[in-house]
Parts: sequence; C-alpha cells; structure tokens
Amino acid sequence: MFELHLPWLEMALAAPLVASLWAVLSRDPDRVRQITIMGSGLALVFALGAWEDFNLLRAFEAHDRWDVVSRIFGPNVILIDELSAPLLPLTALLFFLTSLATLRTKVRRFPFAGNLALEFLTLAALACREPWAIIVLASLQVLPLWFDLRSRGQSTRVFGIHMTLFVGLLVGSWVLIGAQQARHEPASLVAISMLIAAVLIRSGCCPVHCWLTDLFEKASLGNSILFVTPMMGAYLAVRLVMPVAPAWALQAIALASIFTAVYSAGMAIVQLDSRRYFGYLLLSNASLVLVGIEVATPIGLTGSLCVWLCVGLALTGLGLTLRAIETRVGRISLRDYHGLYNHMPLLATFFLLTGLASVGFPGTIGFVGLEMLVEGAVAVYPVVGMAVVIAALLNSIGIVRTYFRLFAGAEYPSTFSLGARWPERVAVLVLAILIIGGGLFPQPGVSSRFHAANELINRSSETSGSPAGETEH
Repeated sequence: MFELHLPWLEMALAAPLVASLWAVLSRDPDRVRQITIMGSGLALVFALGAWEDFNLLRAFEAHDRWDVVSRIFGPNVILIDELSAPLLPLTALLFFLTSLATLRTKVRRFPFAGNLALEFLTLAALACREPWAIIVLASLQVLPLWFDLRSRGQSTRVFGIHMTLFVGLLVGSWVLIGAQQARHEPASLVAISMLIAAVLIRSGCCPVHCWLTDLFEKASLGNSILFVTPMMGAYLAVRLVMPVAPAWALQAIALASIFTAVYSAGMAIVQLDSRRYFGYLLLSNASLVLVGIEVATPIGLTGSLCVWLCVGLALTGLGLTLRAIETRVGRISLRDYHGLYNHMPLLATFFLLTGLASVGFPGTIGFVGLEMLVEGAVAVYPVVGMAVVIAALLNSIGIVRTYFRLFAGAEYPSTFSLGARWPERVAVLVLAILIIGGGLFPQPGVSSRFHAANELINRSSETSGSPAGETEH
C-alpha cells in the first residue's frame, strides 16, 4: 500500500475533534461559532491536502505517513482510496460552508459542538475501510442529531426508533457474517437481509423513510442536511453490502431505491411546507445514487458516483438557501406566493441553479452523472432506467413550482434589508463555481469516478467469485 507524504488524514480528523472539545468548554456563543469555523476550515485544508497528495501517488489507495492510528487499530482503519478521495474534501467543505453561513442571529440555536462531532464521525467513516470501525462510526453519528432534538424540546421517538433499529440490524448482521466468514461459509440469507434492511433504513428508503422528514421538521436544518447529504447509507452499501451480497440482494436494493426515488419525487410536488419538500427532494436524489450502486455496471456505477458528488454540492446549496430564507422570514409555507425575489435576487438565482443542477440540467455538475446513470440502468433494467427519468422529471416540476412559490407574486413587505450577508455570499459563490465548473469541465471528475467504479466492481467480483460487471437477470 502506498504512503502519503504527510499525515493529512489524521490531521483532518483531529481538527474537528479538538475543536468540538474546545467548543464544549467555551461559554461564549460567538466564540463557539468562531471555533467551529476554524476547526471546519482546518479540516477542509487537510482533506484537500490528502486528496492532492493521493492524486500525486497515482494509486488506488494509500495511508498516512507515520500512521499512528493504523498501528494501534489495524491497517484498514484510516486510509484514502479513489472512492473516498473526493468525498473527504467535499464533506469537509459542506460542513465549513454551513458553519460559515450560520449568521450571528442563530448562534444560540445552532448546535456548533454537535456539528463538529458529527463532522469528525463522518470524515472518520469516509476515511475507513475496516467494517467494524465503519459500523461503530455510523452508529455514533446518530447521537449529535438525537441530542439536537432533545435540546429543542422535540420528540425523539420517531428518529430514535428508526436509528435504534438501524444500529441493531447493522451490528447483528455483521456479527452473523463475521461468524460465517470465520467458518469459510457464504453469508446467510438472514444476515444479508438484515444488512440490506439496515442500509435501507439509514438511506431513508420507503417505507422506512418517515424519520427523515420528521428530522427535517424538528431538528436544526443545517445539521439535518449534513447528516443526510454525505449519504452514509450509500457508503455502507459500497463498503459492506457489495463485497458480500449476491446479485439478488443488489437487485432488491435497486428496486427499493427506484421506488423510493419516484415516490419521494411525487410527494415533494404536493408538499405545503418547505422543509418537508426539501426532505423528499433530497431523499429522491439520494435514492438515485443507490440505484446506480446496486446496478453494478461500470457506466451505471460511474454515473451513481458522479450523482453522489452532485447531490452533496447542489442539495446542500439548496438547503442552505432555504435556511437563509428561514432566518429572515421564519418557516415557509408553500401554500402562497411570497414574492421574495426583489429582496434576495442572489439567493433566488442560487436556488434555481442548485435545484436545476440536482436534476441534471445541461451545463451543471449533475448533467453527465445523471445521463450515465440512466444509460447504465437502461442497459441492465430498462424499466428502472425509465423510472430514473420519471423521478428526475417530477423533481424538475417540484423545483420550478417551489421557486415560483418562494420568489414570485406580490412583493413581500419588509422594513429592513433581506439580502444575503457576506458569509452567505461566500458560500453561494464557492458552491456556484463548483456546480458550473463541474458541468463545463466534467472530464476530470468522470475519469476519477470511472476508475473508482471499475476497482470497486473488480474487488466485489473477487470476493463473490463472479465476473466483474456481470449481473443476473
């Protein structure tokens, strides 16, 4: 295994961890906000350093130089490969921009310390390939959101029941699989079914999706976005399901995911609350990522990995736009036209840009990925390919409808400026550059995702014993 030139990964994980401990000890809310921005910023710098260092090595995977963590816990605990290389800086960027765009009016409401803890756990999971370590980290990610709900005086019942079931199934399935692997036996039907159920719950697939809309309604919108957009369910599918699951298991996840994508897209159109609308839109797009992963052909998986990056950028940007509007006018109903365009033209433009990018509009980062996902799905399951197109169509209708509800109509009466502040302008500018730049120059990203897809399929076929890219019909 290759070695990075510096311990970038350990530094990227240490920055939010140390900052979260510092934030817990601080009493001043403004100081906590500054600590969070600094910790997230350092994590972003180190994650970018790891990505660039890894690209210079031209290898499929590498670990830190002077890797202290791996010497203690094992060789696969902290490493970077072609799958996680762009996901690490992307996740760090989303956490940094969310903290930066949190205005001082919300410092007493936003859980900065919990946000840093969630960032550490998410980055650690993405930088890990050891199954048990991934399971522990994915399970601990539930805690910051649970405490956020408790601190707001909201019911944790729906979220708690679903996440307890998720953790129990995930741990139980891997105990069974580990015992069967020790006896050199294939994973049993019960173990595979439990693992699939855990992934579907964490991904919010229908009918176990109500925790997601409940979370967006009751918890901090910023933390809710950051709990979902890294798409830990998809990551668990790649790291845990693909290496051990037979073809029928992947097909089952693909069918559940495509049903969820179409169902959520349809539900998003009829929502009258902006948060519930965003939750269903995010769920629909995240389900499309799972479809491509479980199709497991080079084109389909490449498209899925590209859509993964697109969803992270575009829908986090869309969520931050809704969050900025809520900061000014409160919770938004989609029953009426609010006429906000003249007050916030920058946010209106960014809302439309991120929304169109999420549905693969030409010239945005989502276009090539969605086209490859459709092509890969049609080649294996023509009906699934058509369903992907239908989901994208319904999401497009929902985006345009919501845009007009928010920004068209009689001008909203206001005695003070509702325009974007400079931290929000920075977040908008950075995400807009990445969304448009990724659409105009897609080749580097597509090439990277294609190499990762081929390697994942090859490794999965070596484990299962079937030829790479072969699927059952």
